[in-house]
Amino acid sequence: MIGRLNHVAIAVRDLDAACAVYRDTLGATVQPPLPQPEHGVTVVFVELPNSKIELMSPLGEDSPIAAFVERNPGGGIHHVCYEVDDILAARDKLKAEGARVLGTGEPKIGAHGKPVLFLHPKDFLGTLVELEQV
Repeated sequence: MIGRLNHVAIAVRDLDAACAVYRDTLGATVQPPLPQPEHGVTVVFVELPNSKIELMSPLGEDSPIAAFVERNPGGGIHHVCYEVDDILAARDKLKAEGARVLGTGEPKIGAHGKPVLFLHPKDFLGTLVELEQV
């Protein structure tokens, strides 16, 4: 059902400092910040030859990642994102097998302009999983 790894998301307190690590220390191509008010985050994508790293920081006090960043002030891996061909079919199959879809269960439009869903970490080895339709 899942396709390639789309990105690994790292939640950080200081987005500028995180960008500097990837751009200046590791020599990666870092895209400009992209505020995502509907998701409560600002994201920056680091382009890799075979995938991406998504650096994300809270946008506002009600950000869904604010508590994560508070618990992990140095930053940390927040989620992994896998590509799927049909997000509704993937959702329905996963729910039929007992997996929990977070939120309403309806896809939202993610930072790439494509439908996304998040799956409960307790159902996936302690890892928050994002599915993105390609």
